[in-house]
Amino acid sequence: MSSYLLTCTPAHGHVVPLLQIARHLIAGGHDVSFLTSSRYADRVTAAGARFLPLPAAADVDLDDADGAFPERIGLTGPAALRFDMSNLFVRPGAAQLAAVRAELEAHPVDAILTEPLFIGGALLQLLPQNERPPVVVLGIFPLGARSTDTAPFGLGVTPLRGPIGRLRNAALRTVAERVIFGGIQKEADAMARHEVGRDLGGFVLDWAGRADAYVQFTVPEFEYPRADLPASVHFAGPLPSTPSDAPLPSWWSDLDGSRPVVHVTQGTIANSDFGQLVLPTITALAASDVLVVVTTGGRPADALVGRLPANVRVGEYLPYDRLLPLVDVLVTNGGYGGVQQALAHGIPLVVAGQTEDKVEVSARVGWSGAGVNLRTSTATPTQVAKAVDLVLSNPSYRANAERIGGAMREADAWRSLDTALDEVVARRLGSPGGALR
Repeated sequence: MSSYLLTCTPAHGHVVPLLQIARHLIAGGHDVSFLTSSRYADRVTAAGARFLPLPAAADVDLDDADGAFPERIGLTGPAALRFDMSNLFVRPGAAQLAAVRAELEAHPVDAILTEPLFIGGALLQLLPQNERPPVVVLGIFPLGARSTDTAPFGLGVTPLRGPIGRLRNAALRTVAERVIFGGIQKEADAMARHEVGRDLGGFVLDWAGRADAYVQFTVPEFEYPRADLPASVHFAGPLPSTPSDAPLPSWWSDLDGSRPVVHVTQGTIANSDFGQLVLPTITALAASDVLVVVTTGGRPADALVGRLPANVRVGEYLPYDRLLPLVDVLVTNGGYGGVQQALAHGIPLVVAGQTEDKVEVSARVGWSGAGVNLRTSTATPTQVAKAVDLVLSNPSYRANAERIGGAMREADAWRSLDTALDEVVARRLGSPGGALR
């Protein structure tokens, strides 16, 4: 049995997959502690892990960032990116590190498991290996490892092969690191010098590639090829979907295969404005011979104001394990988990997401040929109608989704994770300093 500390920024989309990982480790007999916001304390303890609260300076509500930072409202483009990186991720790093250090002093562990935006993990891995446990990054959104073959993470720019592509990537990297995020990098380096006595060791968004291990929860078929991929990266396949106990709606029998099913969702967090994607999709397909299935992600169904077309069915929550096998196209704002669930079923996609990591998810959908990237967060009915028609009429999209899905179905995320953890713990036990116990 090993002991692990999971650390996570206070965001629903980060906490949920790490809770799934925690449950797996606990089922395997390991001792698991989980450091995150007190808002998730009940969910952590229900999973069987020991809950540890983040200090106030690190407990930023990322699910209501505008509420936490009213000055953020109205920011767009690079200004919005800089604000978020500084206030939501970099500045909490020192308090995150302090919390981790305090816990390690009281309860040494065999490894720290963290997600890439927990900057306290980036600071911790700067310490000599004999002064800390291994740091294992859990890749719950697209791979962020630096490479000459890819553009900087966060730009949503797809690969361009050959010397020209590498020159383009280098130029974009210079712009990103010195212009767009130059101030953020200086802030992160100054914090690192203050906390651990040295610079961050590279671009702040690339730090995960320098960790002791990086377990990426996807397959290579859904990730950009990198000739210089760090040896620390392990492709595990997507996290397994979990059975849903959501009740079947009264209209479920309408999913009888008599017409194509188009499912549209904005997830459970970014769904305060259905005008971004759900309503445009309903309007776009109102006269089409398809069945449009909408999930509101927990919002009341009557949030979809107005009279719905006859071909629309709505549910607050739907059992994805039963719905996805019946879906022909998924229209989504690009959440990593939902996109991979669809691909695992061979479902082609239409994606409209340009914020957070969604810009990178959407770019990979378009690059892989498994769907259409609308390159916007607010789609028009015309855009959606054209994209859905293209995906339904061109078999290459489903073929590419099936190709990626086949690789995902052959993967074993839990076995891959366990193997990676066994390796880092064994290396640690074999090192001169031994485990911190």
